[in-house]
Amino acid sequence: MHKKRIISLLPAATEIICALGLEDNLVGRSHECDFPLSVKELPVCSDAKFVSGNSSVEIDRQVKEILSDALSIYKIDKALIESLKPDIIITQAQCEVCAVSEKDVEEALSDLLKNNTRLISLQPNTLTDIFREIKETAVILEIEETGNQLIEDLQERIDLVKHKLKFFPSKPKVACIEWLSPMMIAGNWIPELIEIAGGMPILTENGKHSPFVTWEQIYDENPDVMVVSPCGFTIDRTLREIDLLINLPGWRDLTAVKNNMIYIADGNAYFNRSGPRVVDTIEMLAEMITPKYLVFGYEGEGWIKFES
Repeated sequence: MHKKRIISLLPAATEIICALGLEDNLVGRSHECDFPLSVKELPVCSDAKFVSGNSSVEIDRQVKEILSDALSIYKIDKALIESLKPDIIITQAQCEVCAVSEKDVEEALSDLLKNNTRLISLQPNTLTDIFREIKETAVILEIEETGNQLIEDLQERIDLVKHKLKFFPSKPKVACIEWLSPMMIAGNWIPELIEIAGGMPILTENGKHSPFVTWEQIYDENPDVMVVSPCGFTIDRTLREIDLLINLPGWRDLTAVKNNMIYIADGNAYFNRSGPRVVDTIEMLAEMITPKYLVFGYEGEGWIKFES
């Protein structure tokens, strides 16, 4: 049987492919695909037009400027992709800012797509969507049973968290910050993950895109827990800009600050990725929302407590 050659232009899709046991089928990746570490050896088929090391404010400005000209914020290496002769290219249609989009690929590789290269576009908004797309990807790759087993294993871990929190006494209000300036609250699948992990998400709705909010809205809600996990940022990257948050008026008045329930999490590796590690995110949230009640071992690697 012909071994399908796959290019993944989405970090979550790369993780799905590897979790399904098909890492050897990958022949190319996006500039953001970095897990498992072994995929970093693959040819890089895309790049960003903005400077990722800039501040939150500057990244936001650059992205808006590029989008206002009706341009993509990502570059695709058309010649490299064509030389890799992929049978399948996986991308996404969920967010033009987060990763290379379906539209980007269709415009850059129209000739290739006419010649039997299949384009798979993922568009998850909820946890159910993520699991469905894992299953659909497995079906396309003719390993449906492997996909079913992966989903079953992930669901078992979720059920364990639910069972352990069944009698947890309270549902603390949780603010999950997805961008620092302008401020955004995490949407899409994150509200549901917070609920599974024992919390009550504020200023956001499950399955809906992440909303822009004002500091006054967060202050008025007065969250019990705050998780800071900016899109695409590691913990260290977030720490470089945490002053944007802690210098806001009334910061020390928040219940989350008074009770030392401010956390910084790895948004890049966990919160912003719609792949198998979405369950790691649930376990991490449970550790943060219900401290010492549940321990999975992510502290120090996936999240840290921020002493403000």
